[in-house]
Amino acid sequence: MKTFYDFYHNPVKLSFEDHPFSKSPKHVWVICRYKNQWLLTKHKDRGLEFPGGKVEDGETAEQAAVREVKEETGADVADLHYIGQYYVEGKGGNVIKNVYFATVSELAEQDHYFETHGPVLFQHLPKALAKNDRFSFMMKDEVLPQCMKRIEHRLD
Repeated sequence: MKTFYDFYHNPVKLSFEDHPFSKSPKHVWVICRYKNQWLLTKHKDRGLEFPGGKVEDGETAEQAAVREVKEETGADVADLHYIGQYYVEGKGGNVIKNVYFATVSELAEQDHYFETHGPVLFQHLPKALAKNDRFSFMMKDEVLPQCMKRIEHRLD
């Protein structure tokens, strides 16, 4: 288990074990690949980030992950793999979030992308991402680099 602080100095615990904090988390985050590129979305308020959001009543975290990718990018998920789970002790409450890695089969333009401006593709993510104002706070703590290490082993 990794312990660190997020962008807002909230304590975060990240684990790559099987659902260590909750079997039914209320949030998901999906690190996506499409045709050898990273697929992000541009959130209307937070900036560039991987798709994600809340698990709705009656759906599993996996279903939420697939839905969020579709809503925020127009992409169809071909393969979805659980990477890990993290727990944030936030000032406004605690959050437990599953992190997934998704391979996207198709990316289609849609009329509406909910709270985002739609898909953004990157061949490579910037090295100094944590200092880049274009990116969301969600991309700026240790969750992303730690998860990317796991994903890179899958891509090798």
